[in-house]
Formats: sequence, structure tokens, C-alpha cells
Amino acid sequence: MTGTATAVRYDELVHAGTRLLVVVAHPDDETFGCGSLLLHAAAAGAETGVCCATRGEAGEVAAGVELPPEGLGALRESELRDAAELLGVGEVTLLGFRDSGMDGDADPATLVGAPFAEVRAKVAQAVDAFGPDLLVTLDGSDGHRDHARVRDAALEVAGERSLPVFLQCLARSTMERWAEHMAAGDRESPYLSLGPLGTPDEQVTDRLDTTAHREARWRAIRVHRSQTSPFEGLPAALADEFLCTEHLVRAGGTATG
Repeated sequence: MTGTATAVRYDELVHAGTRLLVVVAHPDDETFGCGSLLLHAAAAGAETGVCCATRGEAGEVAAGVELPPEGLGALRESELRDAAELLGVGEVTLLGFRDSGMDGDADPATLVGAPFAEVRAKVAQAVDAFGPDLLVTLDGSDGHRDHARVRDAALEVAGERSLPVFLQCLARSTMERWAEHMAAGDRESPYLSLGPLGTPDEQVTDRLDTTAHREARWRAIRVHRSQTSPFEGLPAALADEFLCTEHLVRAGGTATG
């Protein structure tokens, strides 16, 4: 992106009257990834929305969870809407693509298998309908191809509309500690074979203290009962690195110090 909007700090843009749209790939991304940002925005008086590309049909179901007759997608959509309410989100939009999964062939109905122009067009339609002042999306550095697909579409749409856009990211230093912890308990985890995870710390442009929203975010996390939270079972100090400080990259921006 170009223009002066990308030089403004995130916390200077989010205040009463701001319209913030979070664009994600799956139900739970809005909470596991951007839950504290949404709570922070709502507390500041902003109007928030979530645009979710899929219903998360390819996710693994947590042990002991019984699926409804409508299937996993219906359950995850319901969890998304319930969690969004707890996060103070005013509007939830689903784009109707199917979850692509972590790997393998992706048919044309999936987020990765669909033509990129179609993905971009549906994201653009949702953006225009909500009328945001800024966008937030995941930076995709966790290795999930659906996250990268939505990120690319959101960046293009924001650029076309000269909207400030921020990438919610996971600091590489934190992800390295997380990977070490996960490897000790599950050496078959697919995330451990993807190479370096997270965004290099020096690329982070904005850091936001969201300690005040920690417990509220946990309540929203627990609503996603069909999914195993990435924060469950972590040592307290490591969990707080994820839950109490939000790391953002301003698209096209430079570090603020």
C-alpha cells in the first residue's frame, strides 16, 4: 500500500466511531488470532465486524465433542457467532468458501482452490458492505495456506480502497518457544514441519498491551469447544506472551520503536 494512512499507529486509529473489520479464514481465527484486538476496539468505542471466508469444515474435532446432524461446519459457525458476541462484534459475515485444510488437493469450492479473483471479489463485497475505516487480517506466518490466501485478498482490497491495513502476527521469538514446548509433547504436530514460524520480531511495527482483556478473551476461546485452543496447557508466562501483547505489522509501514 501507499499513502499516508499506513504511517499512522494502530492505537491512533481505533477510537469511538471507528469501523474496524477483521478478515479471517476460519471460525476461531477471530478469537485465537484477533480476540484481544476486537475486545480492545470495542472497549474504545469502535464498531467491529468479522468477515470469515469459510465455516472451518476441515478442522480436527476436539475429543469428546459431539457433532450436530448438520456437521462440523454448522457447529463452528455457531461457535463463531457466539464468540463474536462475547468479543463485542456487531456484525459477522461468511463468504461461503470451503475450508482447504492444511495440505493436499484443494477443489474449486475451497478457499485455496477457488480462483483468486473470486476470493478477492467476495472480500471486496464484504468490505464495501461494512464500510470500514481500517482492516485487520492474520499475517499468515503460521504456515496455514488459507490464512495466506485471505491475507493476500485483504491486502489487495485494502490497497484498492486506500484503507489502512494491519497484519496481526505472532512474534517469531514467541513462536520458537511455543514450538519447543509443542515438540516436547507432540512431535507429529503438522506445524512443526513447516520451518520457521512467526514474523521476525524486527518487522513488528505496533505492539498493544491487552492485559486488561485477558479473561474476556479466554471466555471467547472456550466457546470454540470443537477446536483445541493453541493456548491450552501452555506455561503461564508463555500463554501471556500470546494473550497480553498484540503484535501488528502495518502493511508498507516501518517500525515505530
